[in-house]
Order: sequence, then C-alpha cells, then structure tokens
Amino acid sequence: MENTFEKIYRVVKQIPYGRVATYGQVAALAGNRRWSRVVGYALHSNPDPDTIPCYRVVNRHGEVSEAFAFGGGNRQIDLLKAEGVECINGRVDLETYQWEMPWKN
Repeated sequence: MENTFEKIYRVVKQIPYGRVATYGQVAALAGNRRWSRVVGYALHSNPDPDTIPCYRVVNRHGEVSEAFAFGGGNRQIDLLKAEGVECINGRVDLETYQWEMPWKN
C-alpha cells in the first residue's frame, strides 16, 4: 500500500515536460485536496530529484519556492526555463503553463 509521500511522488512524476502543477492540484490528485502543505514537505524531502521533477510544482499564484530544496528559487526557475516555461519575477503564467488535470481514477 502506498504511503502519502509515495502518492504525491507518483502524481508529480506525471506532470508533463514544459508544464507546472500547483501544490493543491498535486494534493487533489494524490487523494486529498487539503494536503497542499504535505505536498511541500514531500517535495522538500524528495528522495530522487532526477525522476521526481519537484521543480514543476508552484504555488496557487504560479510562484516558485524560495525554499526550493535543490538550490533555491533561482535553481527552480532555471530548471523550468530549460523546459521552455517562462518565469517572470519568480512567477509562471498558470493560464499558459499549468498542467490540465487528468481525470482521476
């Protein structure tokens, strides 16, 4: 049986290249829309950043995390830009880059 962090990581792995998701979006897809903070904790302790692209998760305003665990906000911006995601003043335009939520099974 999957624990909460594993559910979160499974969702984050599905965020497509060049797209972002919000903490709330990941929480809802992982099973509980109230887990936004838990998503943050899970991503901060990401055991495998090479396969769990936590940099693709932003807050509900499209803002990157200044506390990004793997190099700070600037590193998160660099990783997003490398995928073609435009980030202006630490913010991603969600209307352009947000992942459309898949239907939950």
